[in-house]
Amino acid sequence: MIPANDCELLIIGAGPAGLAAATTAAQLGVRTVLLDEQSAVGGQIYRAITRSPLNNRAILGNDYWHGESLIEPFRNSGAQYEPGATVWAVSRMTTPEPPNGFEIAYSVDGQARMLTAKHVLLATGAQERPFPIPGWTLPGVLMAGAAQIMLKSAGMVPGQRTMLAGCGPLLYLLAWQYLNAGVKVDALLDTTPAGRLGKALPQAWDFLRSPYLAKGLKLIREVKANTRIIKHVTSLEASGESELTEIRYATGNASLQTLAADLLLLHQGVMPNINLAQAMGAELRWNNAQKCWEPKVDDWGNSTVQNVSLAGDSAGIAGAQAAEHRGRLAGLDAARQLGKIDLPSRDSRSAPHREALAKAIRGRDFLDILYQPADVFRLPKGDTIVCRCEEVTAQQVRETVKLGCPGPNQMKSFLRCGMGPCQGRFCNVTVTELIAQERGVSPAEVGHYRLRFPTKPLTLGELASLPQTDDSRQAVIRVAKAP
Repeated sequence: MIPANDCELLIIGAGPAGLAAATTAAQLGVRTVLLDEQSAVGGQIYRAITRSPLNNRAILGNDYWHGESLIEPFRNSGAQYEPGATVWAVSRMTTPEPPNGFEIAYSVDGQARMLTAKHVLLATGAQERPFPIPGWTLPGVLMAGAAQIMLKSAGMVPGQRTMLAGCGPLLYLLAWQYLNAGVKVDALLDTTPAGRLGKALPQAWDFLRSPYLAKGLKLIREVKANTRIIKHVTSLEASGESELTEIRYATGNASLQTLAADLLLLHQGVMPNINLAQAMGAELRWNNAQKCWEPKVDDWGNSTVQNVSLAGDSAGIAGAQAAEHRGRLAGLDAARQLGKIDLPSRDSRSAPHREALAKAIRGRDFLDILYQPADVFRLPKGDTIVCRCEEVTAQQVRETVKLGCPGPNQMKSFLRCGMGPCQGRFCNVTVTELIAQERGVSPAEVGHYRLRFPTKPLTLGELASLPQTDDSRQAVIRVAKAP
């Protein structure tokens, strides 16, 4: 168990950014604690890397196994690590002398715990963008990321009649990994709009000099040789009585066609996992290229909340390699703020990581334009479910806007959108964009959900397991009252 009141830097998330930040800071003498919800380090991209059941390393590819290079330095850094830890609240302490620290509430194995930290670094990574099509809540329809987690952590692969649909590099990566594992992918329905390549061409020079080009061409070539690819899909539906039995799709202006299917894996990009940052009061901005909310951060990952920084994809989508280097930069600046190194030392140490980061993000603008999800798959209509927790449809959201509802937080009062167990994590961008479309304004003007702690479901038993002292009771009260 992590001892209370013995942490200068708390890092939440053990993906590439969190591991790199923790290693960097701890090696500089910062008392560092790393909390992560999973049972082993790696985050989503390097999920189960220390315990993968896949003996054939070629299945997942070299990019996945690169994550091993982060683990040994982290283990030797002196940072403390708590796996299986779900952070559900963070509040600022009211100490007489600034800078104020933070009280962090988290749970492990159903037992709630608390610790304090002077600086908090969020490395909560990315989450898949919602893909609200008719029938996407049917059994047999999954997000591609969930399928990839099953492959990495359990060696599980789908059965018969497997289809992939959507856009973006991860879709082709998953198809390639399945083919490596001997799984037949019956069809890949690519929703990248026709003409999108032409729009991305002004950014092609950076892409041609990026690490993405050769990898992308290899993926597409090998998937194309072994899988039926249907391009420029403009309509997509999942259908079945109690489970998925078929997919209906169209390309261009053609009529609907039908494919029998047992499993449909959906993917149209990722977006920052920002729930904790939102609840802590970090200011967000709308990224119009990636069509999502992201925290406002400076070049070192510092947010608009004092002593709170972000690293990796939780600060903006840029990929695993970029996340690693951004983690090191955030770790260096945290060490500087905590008095372990001075400004010149921070800047000199950061130079190679700045250079590596610039190389890692080269070509991202090209990919953002090419694979920006089409409007038809971001802005659903009719009875398509938007908020899965409360089963709210797109039509209900649109009609509520016509009644005078101006934004997502007001929508909660009308429809309970964003008030389910996920606290709007999965419907936030969709609801914002639907309201913006109905009002004829930008998503930035509409705004986003306001979140309150706890950010994850919490039982009364977990609360009761906290130490029963006057100080601990006051700490719980402060956490509960946090904005």
